[in-house]
Amino acid sequence: MRNKLWTAVGVAVAMVLVFVAGWRIGHSPQADAAPKTASVPVDARAIFVPESGQIDAIRRGVPVDQEGHPPAMARVENADLKRVRAYPMQPPTIPHSIDGYQVDRNSNRCLLCHARANAATFQAPPVSVTHYMDRDDQFLATISPRRYFCNQCHVVQTDAPVLVASQFRDIDSVMAQPATQAAAPPATRPATPAPAQPAAKE
Repeated sequence: MRNKLWTAVGVAVAMVLVFVAGWRIGHSPQADAAPKTASVPVDARAIFVPESGQIDAIRRGVPVDQEGHPPAMARVENADLKRVRAYPMQPPTIPHSIDGYQVDRNSNRCLLCHARANAATFQAPPVSVTHYMDRDDQFLATISPRRYFCNQCHVVQTDAPVLVASQFRDIDSVMAQPATQAAAPPATRPATPAPAQPAAKE
């Protein structure tokens, strides 16, 4: 019994010595001499494009060891003014607030105004006919279940700044461009000679 007691005391003393030695090494004067930088939040709202050309969308230029200001919450535009689509077949954005709208398996508040039966009454754009088609392109009497949850594709319009500049132009603006400003034709590769055909056997 005494041997076990002395063994336990010895292990405890050894652990204390190891802890004290580690603490002293970690708090040496050389470690304390390092300059301490104040933790001042960095403005992370600016758009940051590093030299590599890659967009730093997560940190936004804030070094890993510093804290960044969170960007301000964007305000929802509630003016009922539709934006033009940014690309063909883009789901239209929602030009009004949808706070408090119930869209679940029991009810869809969007269809109160946008269902084809009510669109004329509320002066709202009706749901596209594609939303009445099932996966086999068969038309249904009601909205297809796979198109029922509007927020899968449609989002509200906000005043958030553009994070990544885009030079996208739709086909109408490209076609309206004068011929003198048209892009130069792509460089053509020199034609390679056709392989020699073997002589036909007689």
